[in-house]
Amino acid sequence: MNKTDRLLAIVLELQRYKVVRAEDLAATFETSVRTIYRDIQALSEAGVSIIGAPGQGYSLMEGYFLPPVSFTVEEAVTLLIGTEFVEQWFDTRYGGKSRTSRGKIEAILPETVRSEASRIRKSFRFIASAKDAARIQERAYVEVIRRAILEERKIRFRYSKSIAETNGNRQSIRTVAPYGLVIVQGAWVLIGWCELRQSIRHFRLSRMMELIDLEDRFEKPKTFLLDEYQPPDDRNVRVKVLVQSDIADKVKESSNFYTETMEEHADGLHVTFRVRQPEELLHWVLGLGGGAVVLEPESFRHRVKMELEKMLKRY
Repeated sequence: MNKTDRLLAIVLELQRYKVVRAEDLAATFETSVRTIYRDIQALSEAGVSIIGAPGQGYSLMEGYFLPPVSFTVEEAVTLLIGTEFVEQWFDTRYGGKSRTSRGKIEAILPETVRSEASRIRKSFRFIASAKDAARIQERAYVEVIRRAILEERKIRFRYSKSIAETNGNRQSIRTVAPYGLVIVQGAWVLIGWCELRQSIRHFRLSRMMELIDLEDRFEKPKTFLLDEYQPPDDRNVRVKVLVQSDIADKVKESSNFYTETMEEHADGLHVTFRVRQPEELLHWVLGLGGGAVVLEPESFRHRVKMELEKMLKRY
């Protein structure tokens, strides 16, 4: 980033936040604090009303506002593609807002930029596959959960786990204080405080049923910041699977959530997974048929063998 672009970006950061430290600006723009000091001085000399508070940071004088800025072709394409992503993945309200936003962005672009951006956009396309039909229900849930997060109201739903718990049940009723929504490998996940487990838990929206919002209120802990939240990693069991070369590409493209490494060997593709319980991979391994062999642990090899024997009895 050249100096001119950085100066403009600094003003935008100051306009976006009330107070910004020089250290944070240096980290954002990958430069030194000394360079930020010089940039602030240059902006002040250019007439930008910047106030510096020792030990706190820099801020713009109240009432100062940067005039509308122009977009490069790449910036315009990025914004327009972003609106298409929101339209497909978010709930109907934000989907509608993304369409109107796209129209406003296109309206303010100069003709040359708009034409070039349109030409480049036509080389990208989001295609919804058959499995994405289930996302219609997820989007409806996103809207309910989003409102509950903003209004700090609890929600309740029936949740289906990937494997049965010790009591043999796969489903349970959960009452949750929703803290945030994230997209993990193409799937919406709710992060919130679960009253049943008395801890922060993660819930895939695709496994929710009978979602309702409650009148019960909650107060999100001030210490919880979604941007900084790191879930505890309790996937301590490693499973290694040998995949035959003729279906290796299929496995690579499947993007299994638990995949840790993939290595090409003479006998095929060695895939290592990290899971809480090997059974989390049982259906995945069985779905590959004779194209996959569990190498370790031995206990999981035996579990797959038992399942195959059960299947043979059915035939």
